[in-house]
Amino acid sequence: MMMKFFHLALLSTLLFIKLILILGDVGTATSYGPPYIPTSCDGNRREQFPAGNMFVAVNEGLWDNGAACGRRYKIRCLSGDNRPCKSDIIEVKVVDLCHRTPCPTMLLSTTAFSAISRFSNAKINIEYAQI
Repeated sequence: MMMKFFHLALLSTLLFIKLILILGDVGTATSYGPPYIPTSCDGNRREQFPAGNMFVAVNEGLWDNGAACGRRYKIRCLSGDNRPCKSDIIEVKVVDLCHRTPCPTMLLSTTAFSAISRFSNAKINIEYAQI
């Protein structure tokens, strides 16, 4: 009986994670590399970066006059040229405003980008949801 409950709980959790992304927004992403500091969120503080270097810079639409700093998103790759997507869903933290023109929805750190794309220089379509 306990094993059935465990399996049901595990299945429910996995479905909930997928549901969060089904209700997410769609945008574009590319990779950006160092230097990552200073950032628009916390300047030169190295502590702002999460363990594992899973972070992003966001465009003006998500920036929200700086309120985006520290927000967390779940992201997955949907498509791109030459089928770049890996099947992973990642969690990232916003640490900066994108300063490129034009800017995709999100610029992912090289570590974050390589977790969802097979190609480091690709432009990909993503699904993302704030968590």
